[in-house]
Amino acid sequence: MSTTVGEVMTCQVIAAREEADFKEIVAVMRHGHVSALPVLDSENRVIGVVSEADLLAKEAMAGGQQPGLHWPHRADERKASAVLARDLMTRPAVTIGPNATVVHAARTMRARRVKRLVVTDETSHLLGIVSRIDVLSVYDRDDDDIRDEIMDNIISSDCALNPDAFEILVRCGIVTIAGQAESKAVADQILEAIRHVEAVVDVRDRLSYPPDDAARRAKIVSFNISTPKG
Repeated sequence: MSTTVGEVMTCQVIAAREEADFKEIVAVMRHGHVSALPVLDSENRVIGVVSEADLLAKEAMAGGQQPGLHWPHRADERKASAVLARDLMTRPAVTIGPNATVVHAARTMRARRVKRLVVTDETSHLLGIVSRIDVLSVYDRDDDDIRDEIMDNIISSDCALNPDAFEILVRCGIVTIAGQAESKAVADQILEAIRHVEAVVDVRDRLSYPPDDAARRAKIVSFNISTPKG
C-alpha cells in the first residue's frame, strides 16, 4: 500500500493571478487563512508561489534601509520594492504530480525546505496543494491494517514464510515481531520490509535465528589450529 499525493492533497486551492497586487494578496491570505498562494499565468499554469516570507521583505524595508541591514539575496531586495505577484513570488514553484507517493512528497519537502508542494498535471496546470499535515495523515492508519499488510504481503507473499511462525503486535504504529527465522539474512529482509510499510513508526526486533554457518565454520577451524612445538 502506497498512498499517493492525489489521495491526500487539498483540491480546493486559492490561487493568485500574476497581476494581483500586494494588498489583494494579503487580503486573500488573511481571509482564506493560508500562508502561501500558487501564482498562475494567463493560461492557468503555475509559474511560482507567493508566501508570507516573500511579503515580509516589504515590511522589513518599511521606513527605508536600516543602518547595518543587509539583504542576504538580491531577490529579497527586489521583493521589498515589488507590488505585483509576478515580482513578489518565488519561482519556479516546487511542484509534484498527483501520482507521486506521499513518501516522495515528504522527501521533496525536506530536501527543498518547503512546507507545501503545488500539485500539477503534466502541463503545469494546478490540481491542488499537499502540505506537511497532509503527508502526515498516513499515520492515521489503523494498527490492524498495518498488521494485515505485514502478514499477508511480507511474511506470506514476499518472503514465502509460514505466518503462524511469527507473532506480530502493532500498537500506535510500532511493530513488534517475534518468531524463528531460518537465518539472519531472512530476519534482516523481514525487518527492512516492515520498516517500509506505510504508517510504521518503529520496529522492535524480537526475532531469533540459528548462528550463521560461516561463523560456525570459522569457530571450528579456529579450534583446530595448533601451535607447533619448538
